Amino acid sequence: MQVLEVKNLTKAFGGIKAVTDINLEVNEGQIAGIIGPNGAGKTTFFNLLTGIYTPTSGNIKYNLNTTVEGKKLKPNKISSYGISRTFQNIRLFKEMTVLENVLIGYHHNFKYSVASAFLRLSSFAKGENEALNEALKLLKVFNLLDKKDELAQNLPYGEQRKLEIARAMASNPRLLLLDEPAAGMNPQETNDLTELIRWIRDEFKLTIILIEHDMSLVMDLCENIFVFDYGQLIASGSPKEVQNNPQVIKAYLGA
Repeated sequence: MQVLEVKNLTKAFGGIKAVTDINLEVNEGQIAGIIGPNGAGKTTFFNLLTGIYTPTSGNIKYNLNTTVEGKKLKPNKISSYGISRTFQNIRLFKEMTVLENVLIGYHHNFKYSVASAFLRLSSFAKGENEALNEALKLLKVFNLLDKKDELAQNLPYGEQRKLEIARAMASNPRLLLLDEPAAGMNPQETNDLTELIRWIRDEFKLTIILIEHDMSLVMDLCENIFVFDYGQLIASGSPKEVQNNPQVIKAYLGA
């Protein structure tokens, strides 16, 4: 089953096309990678998938739900389709605790009404307790439970990355988008992250797409790779196929 289908996706800023006629598919359960030089349009593509940018043209279909040319979908609507993401630059609420950051990820799952929250009705208390229990479970999975009361800004860099992924997981996604998750990590942290991503996919039955410059991680982890250059998809295939593609070597891997 296809979790994501993109057809002729284009984004222009004025007269400049940041993404041009992208066509790709990602199947359920895959770990797919997006690689390419800086400025190739990779993060713009993620921003289109998550509603930060509106497509100039083209279609995006998530789990059989489609956004069409020029249609603006709010990020919370896309989240309701089961899409969640992290960012290239860590975007935590750094003056909030580790636990509070994860609880924010559960916000759109809350079933109680504004009136219930204002009046502190039983439905509000039940929803809060459920969110708390689920957040604690996630922190345990990510080995952050003992840090739950620490401010996010006090965590080491690698643990801040893990916390951002944990917060993304709190929305119960089917498709998880990771934008350079290994950026700034040392080799041991990268190895641990590789195993964590693979475990998350298997344990939570997720599909994962990641943007990454660490080729050892990409080639070890990803089953299918899409290569961007100057806003265009120039190649796709297995790690071996991509590594041996002359156009990819010229545009990116050879550098």
